[in-house]
Amino acid sequence: MKRALWILPASEWCRADAIDRVLLDADERHRRRIMLTGESGTRFLLDLPQATALRDGDGLVLEDGSIVCVVGKGEALVEVTAENAAALVRLAWHLGNRHTEIEVVGDRLRMRRDHVLETMLLGLGASLTAVEAPFDPERGAYDHEFGLHV
Repeated sequence: MKRALWILPASEWCRADAIDRVLLDADERHRRRIMLTGESGTRFLLDLPQATALRDGDGLVLEDGSIVCVVGKGEALVEVTAENAAALVRLAWHLGNRHTEIEVVGDRLRMRRDHVLETMLLGLGASLTAVEAPFDPERGAYDHEFGLHV
């Protein structure tokens, strides 16, 4: 069985060099060890030393040096905008207070569709737009990739 033992960040390799692609949503991209099958049938074991947040465009390097491209699967999301930066910070605070995963995309926030949260945001003056896109939520400050441990 082939194994993927390390990750090349998207900026450090060319997608045209990939032998296959693996399509994963945000939850499926936060892994340490799992069997995966690429779109062209490449089967391999992701075998990392710790759980890692894979990002759209990252390359999973197999033992033989070949690379499988990680592709973020589109998810049902909503983009949140506000009339100004202060209003957006206030909306972000309310979402964080509810432990909601969010992605910061320029001057917008993205989150998974949730009618209860969407109603709350509208009541707070947000503008919402439904989108289908890969989701790459912010990871917590205590995530291992920041080197902080409690």
